Amino acid sequence: MILTLTVNPAIDLNVTADHLAFEDRGYILSTHESAGGRGINASHVIHSFSGKTLALAVSGGKKGARFEEYLGKLCFPVELVRIQNEIRTNLTISDQQGLTIKLNERGPAVASDELARLEEAVARKLPEASWLMICGSFPPGMPAEFCSKLICMARERGVKVLVDTDDEPLLRGLEANPTVVSPNQHEAERLLSRALVTRSHFIEAADRIRAMGAESVVLSLGSRGAIGAYGNDEIVEAVPPRVDAVSPIGAGDALAAALVWALTRGSDFPDAVRWGVAAGTASAQLPGLTFASLEQTREVYERVELRKLR
Repeated sequence: MILTLTVNPAIDLNVTADHLAFEDRGYILSTHESAGGRGINASHVIHSFSGKTLALAVSGGKKGARFEEYLGKLCFPVELVRIQNEIRTNLTISDQQGLTIKLNERGPAVASDELARLEEAVARKLPEASWLMICGSFPPGMPAEFCSKLICMARERGVKVLVDTDDEPLLRGLEANPTVVSPNQHEAERLLSRALVTRSHFIEAADRIRAMGAESVVLSLGSRGAIGAYGNDEIVEAVPPRVDAVSPIGAGDALAAALVWALTRGSDFPDAVRWGVAAGTASAQLPGLTFASLEQTREVYERVELRKLR
């Protein structure tokens, strides 16, 4: 079972407009509200690929009640740790040309006793899990060390860990030697305090992040695919086919989910990166926050080029 953890979930409000342009009027074509969070998204993809998953998340306030209502419509199991404060709303606006603006609230404060209950919930589910995916941002005030604590707890129980987060939690998580980290370009730039522009920059970044503690690194580069660092200083690049991207939001979540799904099925690391890039690319072709099916992903997978760089 792949256990996903979302410590800062949201109500996702997705708006589709005819076009987005500076100082010009656009018109809303549609709006859609759903349960959001990287871990929720990852479980959605894994389940649609016929993988076994459990999504663990916090929930609180009136928004939390709506969040739980939306979760109830999903077909995979979810376990919630309820908190007192209101969970957040995230706003995504996309136009028909694929331009996207994403605005996220910071999220609620989580009390120490609530954090302890969340830790207990993870510990209770780890014996059933082969992987733990720690997904998404941490809410304000939550100790960044909580990420490294969860990694250590999982690794002590023989559970592999993927970390898909940002800022201080990512830095602290690396210190606990996770199995895989999957930052996108912007997250890697913040972590390393430098701009990443060229392929040599991406390779150097993947090497540096791996040297910070991760066994393997997948650096997600959007339409350019991904760089994977693994094994005995090996580097692989997965290059997707050219597609008409409609909405890239959630593509990174699909990449991380498909990567872990492939590894649980016995794929080696390069092939798992190929599956991840295929899932992200296939999902980016769909409107709003929609994830590609296994059949749609497989079609793209056949066209992803895998290059051994080192």
